[in-house]
Amino acid sequence: MSTIILGIESSCDDTSAAVTRDCVLMSNVIASQKVHEAYGGVVPELASRAHQQNIVPVVSEAIKQAGIQRTDIDAIAFTRGPGLPGSLHVGTAFAKGLALALDMPLVDVNHLHGHVLAHFIKETPDAPVPDFPFLCLLISGGNSQIIKVNAPRDMEILGQTIDDAAGEAFDKCAKVMGLPYPGGPVIDRLASEGDAKRFRFAKPHIDGYNYSFSGLKTSFLYTLRDAVRENPDFIQENLPHLAASLQKTIIDILMDKFTRAVRDTGITTIAIAGGVSANSGVRAAVQDYARRHHLRAFIPKPRFTTDNAAMIAVAGHYKFLDHEYCDITAPPFARVVI
Repeated sequence: MSTIILGIESSCDDTSAAVTRDCVLMSNVIASQKVHEAYGGVVPELASRAHQQNIVPVVSEAIKQAGIQRTDIDAIAFTRGPGLPGSLHVGTAFAKGLALALDMPLVDVNHLHGHVLAHFIKETPDAPVPDFPFLCLLISGGNSQIIKVNAPRDMEILGQTIDDAAGEAFDKCAKVMGLPYPGGPVIDRLASEGDAKRFRFAKPHIDGYNYSFSGLKTSFLYTLRDAVRENPDFIQENLPHLAASLQKTIIDILMDKFTRAVRDTGITTIAIAGGVSANSGVRAAVQDYARRHHLRAFIPKPRFTTDNAAMIAVAGHYKFLDHEYCDITAPPFARVVI
């Protein structure tokens, strides 16, 4: 008998709902919030208000597009954390209310688990998925982690950032360059036009598989500060080269630890996940490494790299199969690791 899961995602500034049947995607609806662009970052209060406005129509549309009735749903999966407290409260409260109204199981999902398990979203029943174990490089605005995935419910962090994440490095450096928010995609576009060898920025020397990006941000800032003193137009004249050099440095830092983990573990299936995995340079670097070393690589489609409810539904699917349900009184959590 098939299992139908309704997933609800509201961890940051996108309201999303999705329906899956045995991990096969039936619908995935996302309402993005453009209001934050004017502020150069997500404004938590504005985000939670927008979630309140969007969540009912988004969930209704997801159920409609899936061609099912609410009573066909076997369980409701929702993002319990980590994320913005106000945004999480909206999704959590709605999921709880709907579960009570429909008298069905409620499953809480760790947002980071969702990103990793995005590789198990199937658009067709026979779509390929990773073999276990596999190594996943999770890179997003707030997280940079190397994760050994032994099973859908068994994940081990081998390394993670000790300060800023790769996504933060992209966005904060972009802000210094005067680029619009979010800065990561803008840098990715500009990098294709620049010379990645034009500038050199500091790379950290951290033991093990852990990451650090704070030194890179400082190096980038000092380079720009000193150059602008000599030439006020330096940034505008060198935007593509700065973007290309910055992107190459971040990718080099990510791949150095990731490839080391691959060599040390001997695992032959690798994957990337999270918002930064949409970066064209990151995707090319992982694909090239896998090809040269005869590894099987899983690169998510761009629409499954950002926050979406399809990944929440899939993660919820596996918890539902294990009968691990969420207590109706459980509060959301803002910060947590896998």
